[in-house]
Amino acid sequence: MKELRQISVIGLGLLGGSLTRAVSRSFPRVKTVGFTHRPATREKARLLAVADKVVDDISQAVSNADLVVLATPIHVFEKIFIEIADVLPAGCIVTDVGSTKTLPHRWAKKNLPKTVHYVGSHPIAGSEQRGVEFARDDLFYQANCILTKTQDTNTSAVNTLKDFWSKLGCLVTVMTPLQHDEILANISHLPHVMAAALINITRPEQLRLAGKGFIDASRIASGPANIWADIFLTNADNTSKGIDKIIAELRKIQKALKAGDQKQVEKLLETARNKRDTMIKYKMSKRELT
Repeated sequence: MKELRQISVIGLGLLGGSLTRAVSRSFPRVKTVGFTHRPATREKARLLAVADKVVDDISQAVSNADLVVLATPIHVFEKIFIEIADVLPAGCIVTDVGSTKTLPHRWAKKNLPKTVHYVGSHPIAGSEQRGVEFARDDLFYQANCILTKTQDTNTSAVNTLKDFWSKLGCLVTVMTPLQHDEILANISHLPHVMAAALINITRPEQLRLAGKGFIDASRIASGPANIWADIFLTNADNTSKGIDKIIAELRKIQKALKAGDQKQVEKLLETARNKRDTMIKYKMSKRELT
């Protein structure tokens, strides 16, 4: 597996800043270099010392890197691939922390040189907070991390990233980008759609009376709108199909309610309860929940 001497992170928000902090904790001999296009964020990152070095130029950031991690909105990945393609060292591994994977793989294949190895990464970690000031070195501990590869992906690069994310405390799974985007549409993107819809159909005066259940169910609607719009639009087909499935499931409940069919309502609710209980037991067995 490739020896990592320098890890460069492009984008120093919550995830990017947390990644450089986590690397400094878990790989103390590895140099961390950070870059963001916002001068104010660069200054803040330097004051907070989130990386060994925070630079003003993206080419300078990656020219000596063994691993480059994109932690920016997904829609700018292709632009970044084009910007850095000519200065990446041979053998460098490029990855990202984005929530969709089919398009990044396509862009990497089109724009990165064949001497560079792209592997998709998706550490399922974060919060409603945003900004480098909220970065912390334990953000990835016990988080699931999905690596994505195609038939052309370099096996050694995949193994290096397995080891890398595992040492940061992640539970690593490998799959294709198509599988990733289909699964994440259901377990990540749709919940945000539902939370946003739940808030949007409720009047402000009603929200003042909301209890803990409503607050819990709508929590992720507090996520940054630009980031989530970016995620939805780069996985639009799967997210749209998921919305159709949600509508169909709501129709089942609606039909049972209109018919006054208590048994059917209870059956639908009990099915959901049992599936969720099974999920929680599994998560607790893996120590993902305590």
